Amino acid sequence: MKRRFVLAALPATLVALTSATKTKKALPLPPLGDTVLVEMITAQGTILLELDHKHAPITTENFMRYVDSGRYNGMMFYRAMHLNWGTEPNGLLQGGLNQLPARLMKPIPHEPTNVTGLTHKAGTLSMARNAPGTAMDDFSILLSDLTSFDANPASRDPETRAGYAVFGRVVSGMDLVRRLYDAPRSPTKGEGFMKGQMLDPPVKVLKVRRMAAPQSSPTGGGGSAPR
Repeated sequence: MKRRFVLAALPATLVALTSATKTKKALPLPPLGDTVLVEMITAQGTILLELDHKHAPITTENFMRYVDSGRYNGMMFYRAMHLNWGTEPNGLLQGGLNQLPARLMKPIPHEPTNVTGLTHKAGTLSMARNAPGTAMDDFSILLSDLTSFDANPASRDPETRAGYAVFGRVVSGMDLVRRLYDAPRSPTKGEGFMKGQMLDPPVKVLKVRRMAAPQSSPTGGGGSAPR
């Protein structure tokens, strides 16, 4: 599976300040723990994500830069890939800054699953990309186990050898993910193998925000992404 980045722009909002107005400095954010909770709020409900910073630090830190800067506010879930084999649901839901290219940041190094020890199971988060090392903002939520997306270092094919980067999982809201996956798709939108996979209309995410870190427990706290 390959992915396509669709880029767009963010209008800037200017605020007039009088000479008597004092600029408030933003408080520094706490460091990321082994796991990080992120809430995605849509008009249809909320999805709670748990990112695995311990095992996928590069990808998690990149995702959190988009979250903490507010760049993901207004992002879209725009693609539902339904595989024509296996038992439904079998595929993924993809989202990102589909029409907001001014919010994009630099691509990040690829974190293959043979390095992180994570795997593509139902409910996991996986970075979308073109070639390895091109991932920026787009990501997918898996509706089914797709371990063929894991890295296979023994493969002769560079795409299969690299696989895709897992960096977390959905901890609540998979019922909403399923509804979005089953939402209407355009039969004509999308290019190449993506034709027929574009949600019509796409689903806007109103706000994406970091949640308070879970309380640690003697057995190790909030867990991690499927391994």
